[in-house]
Amino acid sequence: MDKRSLAQFAQRFREAEQRAEVLRQELAVAIQQADADDVPQKDICEATGYTRQQVRRIVLAGENTSSDEP
Repeated sequence: MDKRSLAQFAQRFREAEQRAEVLRQELAVAIQQADADDVPQKDICEATGYTRQQVRRIVLAGENTSSDEP
């Protein structure tokens, strides 16, 4: 492994992290929308693999964000 190859791997990793962050945010919005559409929390958990507590936190975070808007 040379320095250039290592730098390329590191760059690819950073790009993947950025893509993952965007997808994480999009999933959070989708979970919040599903909750607003009255999808049962059980179904949200099954679809995402998240626990009920994780889903509650995501939903509450969305409520806190939207209540800050005028």
